[in-house]
Amino acid sequence: MSSLTDLFLLDPGVVFFNHGSFGATPRPVFESYQHWQYELERQPVHFIQRRLKPALQDARAALAAYLHTSVDNVVFVTNATLGMNIVIRSLALGPGDEVLATDQEYGAINNTWNYMAGKRGFRYINQPVPFPPTTREEFVEALWQGVTPRTKVISISHITSPTALILPVEAVCRRAREAGILTVIDGAHAPGQIPLDLDALGADYYVGNCHKWLCAPKGAAFLYARPDRQRDLEPLVVSRGWRKAADDPTHFAEWHQFQGTRYYASFLAVPDAIRFQAEHNWEEVRAECHALAGYAKARLLEQFDLQPLQPETPAWYAQMVVIPLPEQDAGAVYQRLLDEYRVEVPVFVTQGRLVTRLSIQAYNTREQVDYFVEALRAIYRNGSAAGG
Repeated sequence: MSSLTDLFLLDPGVVFFNHGSFGATPRPVFESYQHWQYELERQPVHFIQRRLKPALQDARAALAAYLHTSVDNVVFVTNATLGMNIVIRSLALGPGDEVLATDQEYGAINNTWNYMAGKRGFRYINQPVPFPPTTREEFVEALWQGVTPRTKVISISHITSPTALILPVEAVCRRAREAGILTVIDGAHAPGQIPLDLDALGADYYVGNCHKWLCAPKGAAFLYARPDRQRDLEPLVVSRGWRKAADDPTHFAEWHQFQGTRYYASFLAVPDAIRFQAEHNWEEVRAECHALAGYAKARLLEQFDLQPLQPETPAWYAQMVVIPLPEQDAGAVYQRLLDEYRVEVPVFVTQGRLVTRLSIQAYNTREQVDYFVEALRAIYRNGSAAGG
């Protein structure tokens, strides 16, 4: 795995354990991104009016195959938050309706749901679920304690941002469908980190980032919708594709994907990101990353005599893991790690606990993990994370 380090563009002077926030793009994929930018600038009219549409179709077809669904079910968007906004703003919800989520959702998505709840009059509920979790069955039952006859939508993360847990979305989608409840899955951290089969998963709507764990350039994400739910989605930006009839199978992409003059290079480089991972045996890379994340967790738990926040199994976490730390000022710990040790890693409070969220990608090594553990040990040994 360490042989892949030189293929990434990251500053070698920084130990980078924060892939989960914005990703990192390998050199060959970034070169593809630049190629598409250059092609646009060489002949803008020819590119946008004649080349762009078939090129986007090819890129969507590659992405759809990767996600195990039809090309007509997937459309490119710039990030998962935008995709969630399309869904949230489109759903016909009003007074008396309820949307159920967990208490571990991403802040921007909570904001969007709360914003629309204020405008439309429905209730958005963050149902507490077990943390640390025990079994996947217990999670589903805890979530279901928030379901009422007024629940119209369940909106949950596939992999949570603040706790890095892989949630049992397949079971939730199955039970929701039986109850006639729509499901909206925020899969921002899923593509590239865990295998996906969107048709089998069973969600009504699913959004995911390509620029995080799939390692595509920034600004590449997707929105998936079941065929029978696509016509319910309204475009955030009305552009020339809006006149495509809703009963045309290509209307989903036409309505949502083209938004006038801008760079589409991130979308067009997605097949190269998929190809890069396939050529470098990414299933094996993911397994090695999970093992290294487990090693880091074990070392820190032993160092500070703390208990884990998730079961030790790939069913609950993959390449990103939340590890508890002794109580200190989160901002001070983060800043000292960055300033004194050149370690880029989030340190924050979630569910009432101080944690670090460690993202392990193909460029990380055991030596870096050991260095990180020693850096934290030195910070806490001083007795004050603020230093002096």
